[in-house]
Amino acid sequence: MSAFIEAASPHVMNTYGRVPIALERGQGCRVWDVNGKEYLDALGGIAVNTLGHNHAKLVPALQEQIAKLIHTSNYYHVPGQERLAAKLVELSGMSKVFFCNSGLEANEAAIKIARKFGVDKGIANPEIVVYEKAFHGRSIATMSATGNPKIRSGFGPLVEGFIRVPLNDIDAIKQATEGNPNVVAVFFETIQGEGGINPARSEYLRDLRKLCDERDWLMMIDEVQCGMGRTGKWFAHQWAGIVPDVMPLAKGLGSGVPIGAVVAGPKAADVLQPGNHGTTFGGNPLAMRAGVETIRIMEEDGLLENAATVGAHLKASLERALGSLPGVKEIRGQGLMLGVELDRPCGALIGQAAEAGLLLSVTADSVIRIVPPLILTTAEADEIVARLTPLVKALLAQ
Repeated sequence: MSAFIEAASPHVMNTYGRVPIALERGQGCRVWDVNGKEYLDALGGIAVNTLGHNHAKLVPALQEQIAKLIHTSNYYHVPGQERLAAKLVELSGMSKVFFCNSGLEANEAAIKIARKFGVDKGIANPEIVVYEKAFHGRSIATMSATGNPKIRSGFGPLVEGFIRVPLNDIDAIKQATEGNPNVVAVFFETIQGEGGINPARSEYLRDLRKLCDERDWLMMIDEVQCGMGRTGKWFAHQWAGIVPDVMPLAKGLGSGVPIGAVVAGPKAADVLQPGNHGTTFGGNPLAMRAGVETIRIMEEDGLLENAATVGAHLKASLERALGSLPGVKEIRGQGLMLGVELDRPCGALIGQAAEAGLLLSVTADSVIRIVPPLILTTAEADEIVARLTPLVKALLAQ
């Protein structure tokens, strides 16, 4: 076996700046590459592997389901859909669920719900408020709603109907929408993930909920990355004591099995009717079993509390090790969704960390993103800090 993996492949499109390693197996918060090297996983498949790798309770359930039924199509009832939907309704305080395959698809469905909500009210050209630094996906519509110009560049003409405002500024959204009768929804992440781990303040969320109620707008909260227990509550907006009208989910919901969902409250739950939307793979028996079992295990094993307590420990440890260094601008986030912002680009840390046996990512060019499995222990949190600290110090010394 070669001691490294070729960075380029002649047959796979060159759409990723890959680290030249190939992972072969995992256990808990550890993974091993094809050469047997061990890594501590602080990326969790980009906030996907809620239960880590090879979980003793999840794997047998998925094996059982694969042996029974993987896919049928939505021509027929899928009992697992009702089981998972009922649980999501219970956890969210909302009403109904549409299942799809990914966060992008969930966000695309949310945009369609908002537009049809407006059209049903007699608004011919509905508009949606979105945010600077937001990320909602890479389809033409979700890319148009995304704040990063680099992601949008080269794919015009983009979809119209989006009004962009800064986060945490209620006056800005009031000014941007003043006198505009076409606004139908506000669409945002509780904690912006790809945009640099930027949290919406609780006071802002409550003010926004009030504004949406006053103006009959849908409050649509993208919880794709920050939801499913990552911050210590099922959904990050719950820290503010609010309930949205539309909530896209994905990533951690299936603990590695592709799954997306749109949870809707009473105002939006019946906007889509037969013929308005659909999916081939979405809601298949395997994905539904993954979602049901993921939530069951999270409840049994107390993983929300673990995310809160271990996340607080990890954040405090990062503050002690890095917070006072010149060049470290801020350490922010909640639970096990944390970002360390530096005063310079730090993309090189991804490869350097991998060499040091640590998997992580960098967002917004200068923010180290840490989103490990929710089973992370305090000892593993300390290990993340121990492996990361010398790398950051070396980078800042350049």
